[in-house]
Amino acid sequence: MAFTQFKHSGTLNPEISVCEKKHSSFAEKAAEEGIVLLKNENILPISLSASVALLGIGADKTVKGGIGSGDVNNRQNITIYEGMEESGIRITSRDWLDDYEHRYQKARLIWKEKILEEAKHVNNPFDAYASNPFIMPEGRPVSEMDIQEAEIVVYVISRISGEGKDRRLEKGDYYLSEREEKDILFLNSRSVPIVLLINAGGPVELTDILEKAQWIKGILNISQLGQEGGRAVARILLGEAVPSGKLTTTWAKKYADVPFAENFSYLNGNLELEEYKEGIYVGYRYFDSFGVKPLFPFGFGLSYTDFKIQFCSIEIDKDKIAVNVSVENIGNTFAGREVVQVYVSLPRGRIEKEYHRLVGYAKTNVLKPGEKQELKILFDGKTIASFFEDANAWIVETGKYGLWIGNNSANLKLEAFINVNQDVVLEQTQKLEALVELSEKLEASKNVKAAEKQLEKSRNADFPTIQFEALQRKQKAGNVDRESLVMGNSLEILAEELPVEELIPLLYGNTGGISSNLGAAGIKVPGSAGETSEALYEKYGVPVLIMADGPAGIRLQRSYEVNRENDSVYGIGVLGSLENGFLVTEKPHQNADTYYQYCTAFPVGTALAQSWNRQLLKEFGEMIAEEMEKFGVNLWLAPGMNIHRNPLCGRNFEYYSEDPLLAGSLAAAVTKGVQSKAGCGVTIKHFACNNQEDNRMGVDVHLSERALREIYCRGFEIAIKESKPVAIMSSYNLVNGVHAANSKDLCTRIVRDEWGFEGVIMSDWNTTEPKDGSIPWKCTAAGNDIIMPGSENDHKSILDGYRSGELSEEEIRICARRVLKLIDKLRSSYLVMSE
Repeated sequence: MAFTQFKHSGTLNPEISVCEKKHSSFAEKAAEEGIVLLKNENILPISLSASVALLGIGADKTVKGGIGSGDVNNRQNITIYEGMEESGIRITSRDWLDDYEHRYQKARLIWKEKILEEAKHVNNPFDAYASNPFIMPEGRPVSEMDIQEAEIVVYVISRISGEGKDRRLEKGDYYLSEREEKDILFLNSRSVPIVLLINAGGPVELTDILEKAQWIKGILNISQLGQEGGRAVARILLGEAVPSGKLTTTWAKKYADVPFAENFSYLNGNLELEEYKEGIYVGYRYFDSFGVKPLFPFGFGLSYTDFKIQFCSIEIDKDKIAVNVSVENIGNTFAGREVVQVYVSLPRGRIEKEYHRLVGYAKTNVLKPGEKQELKILFDGKTIASFFEDANAWIVETGKYGLWIGNNSANLKLEAFINVNQDVVLEQTQKLEALVELSEKLEASKNVKAAEKQLEKSRNADFPTIQFEALQRKQKAGNVDRESLVMGNSLEILAEELPVEELIPLLYGNTGGISSNLGAAGIKVPGSAGETSEALYEKYGVPVLIMADGPAGIRLQRSYEVNRENDSVYGIGVLGSLENGFLVTEKPHQNADTYYQYCTAFPVGTALAQSWNRQLLKEFGEMIAEEMEKFGVNLWLAPGMNIHRNPLCGRNFEYYSEDPLLAGSLAAAVTKGVQSKAGCGVTIKHFACNNQEDNRMGVDVHLSERALREIYCRGFEIAIKESKPVAIMSSYNLVNGVHAANSKDLCTRIVRDEWGFEGVIMSDWNTTEPKDGSIPWKCTAAGNDIIMPGSENDHKSILDGYRSGELSEEEIRICARRVLKLIDKLRSSYLVMSE
């Protein structure tokens, strides 16, 4: 294989490549595993001979993913209608679908004109786009004509959400629209069996309609499945594939059941301050501890077959606890997969704790009827430890820990106990500087105490019990080790030898004649998100690293033109990089070559996570790495792994779960997949507490240190320790009064000193904007190595900070060295394979 220097990304051949076909096939497989069956009253799977009325706004306009930087400009999307028709299902509602097509196209054109007009009046056109997400129009009322030949109705409820704006507690978003409710009640009155498909990035409240419409016989949460979603849905509907997905977030009966629901984001009228008063009680930790029954619990998902989970034994395996279980498919017809979930209930000691928490999980192979599989699920002492603020330590407190096994957080059986004879200080931490007092704090309820008493009785029963002595962990400091500097070809040595002023451009992104807007900050790969500085390239040979958005794929322009005369790329601006180019229409240039960059739109983060399949996510990472190499991308700005704190967060679709163990372990699997290919790296994001989108750059998140460490940082910690991602992206928001990018607590004390992270931390894009943003020189002082996408103001601030003595030479050199080390690690992909 010959290697040539990277010139133009993509290919001059517009035909579908072998790589595209391979990745499309995988995208369909991943989509199938991410679909969750929530209800099934003898309706699914449907027969191929059945006549089906396909209705609802997402039927032929299926939402593949969220909008903003998490979008993918792929070649083609298969809608639910197309997937069902391709599968041979007889669809009887073509007239309704044709009518909706006209309504949809009209609404799109009106929306486009609105965006283009508002973009004229803002500095960043993306702000006009983010503030006005496209709202899918209503369809016409369903009539007798639409269902007269139908034996079954499949009704698709779709929602669009994305970066820059939270979902609304309104009809047509979190609630059903009036049209959707009327349609479903009309169908119910005609006694036609209904299957609901929820095509949204998060929950849609269904409690009322389920109480009113008894003919809703089936519900599938399909989430947003990427470009092959329609085919995956058709296979599930027909039973050609068997649902094996599980929810990664709790679905409340009512929005008001979520703790401090009325205070989230815009609902309390104060976008400057967000208090996390619920503390550690997030998701199932709240619902299960306080006895609030959800509509669908965390970890829930049905199958077309049934499984028997049998506890076998519990043992100590080196410094970990091993739980051995067997799983048998006890159904008669379908082969399928089950997810075994292990939870631990914690003794109530000096501090209150959640009733139970997920400590491990495993997914079976495909089991035929009557087939069994043995599984071993491991977890360590940190998994059952709690953070004690008064001691600045993770402690496994003395007492009996109940071991529960099942297939969701509400369907568990107590199987054994873990006995800890004395407190073990597992890890000693540093005292953080930015701490606040909350105006209110959620305390344990009577329900918790009642549950605890019930568990206490069981502790005296005859259950298998093991003694566990948690081992104190040796913490690896993340300070600079000068003795590890490698001479010769290593770029790191430049951080020690060059004048400090020459190193400053490394601390912000490439500013060479580009826009800093989302989607338009890349130079060498059109549509890429940005690059590291090229200031040291000519003189010292330090190449740039090219970054592209995620996490549902690689986000680039589908195509771009190159002037044949001077070899320059014709730019299309930020709006041209969005919505597959729908917002900007330009005529082809004369004397230009067109390069094509068709990337794959995989399922969104939540849909991937609903597979509960680490091997699948590792394979997904490998697919991403193949496309990174193909298009000359070094750093993928993903996976996104913020916690599903509230169902209204507009960007929840990018994130994995409400549970940090699940989020962290899945992000680690993706990271291992991407970084298995030399020259490819991930950037886990957004660190930390980026749990709302309204005023995301200015909101000050106030929370306890315990909640910060146990819930919002824990997933990042797991991913870093298990998979060593090469980069982290800091979040926009403030944490306890300090911008995340300016926080030494986050960027140095926790991540580097305590977790031993050795990679680069970069800011989110435009985090140093003058209005709400962080201070550039303070980013460097905190250990936020690169400010993205970079500006002259960033340079001036860092230089002024150095000259005034506020920023030390050592701090600059440390950050520069980490950047150079990363470039050294990934620069092999600055060369690309020639075909």
